[in-house]
Amino acid sequence: MATHRITRSAAIAAAAFCLPVVLAAAAPAFAGSQQGDPFGPACASVPKEGSGSFEGMAKDPVATAASNNPELSTLVTAVKKAGLVDTLNNAKGITVFAPTNAAFAKIPKADLDRILADKAELTKILTYHVVGEEITPNELAKGSFKTLEGGSLTTAGSGETFTVNGTAKIVCGEVQTANATVNIIDTVLTPM
Repeated sequence: MATHRITRSAAIAAAAFCLPVVLAAAAPAFAGSQQGDPFGPACASVPKEGSGSFEGMAKDPVATAASNNPELSTLVTAVKKAGLVDTLNNAKGITVFAPTNAAFAKIPKADLDRILADKAELTKILTYHVVGEEITPNELAKGSFKTLEGGSLTTAGSGETFTVNGTAKIVCGEVQTANATVNIIDTVLTPM
């Protein structure tokens, strides 16, 4: 991926893509990709049918798909507060590392309230969860990826067990939406 400078508006747009992607579930693999079926322990809790199912989420862009997943409601709230819904819904071929409600609950309430009230900081955090390219499970085994925020995150693991930055676990990976691949994680990532 070519390195390029991301402007503030591009970063905000990228962040808007982050939250909706998190809420999205599975969709048909992008043409030419090596994507497979969703994997991980949390995938079992995804509804078997309806807009919140893997099939239903695959039909919607990431922000819309995420809004149909009750486990991603805090992320969706954050994406809306950052003004990133349209940005995320219009992005193409991105990967979103989407923190669950339980991941946000690990942050002390006063700190989370402060972050949600600070649009610039919230945008920085959300765009750190978005990579501007598709990432396959093979690439998750040992990868380093530039985020839309401008920093980098690393992934490691094998089979169906992967971590991001050595701490966040992917609890349901390879979820497809109409425009993104979503890897649902159990910890909110912090830009470095």
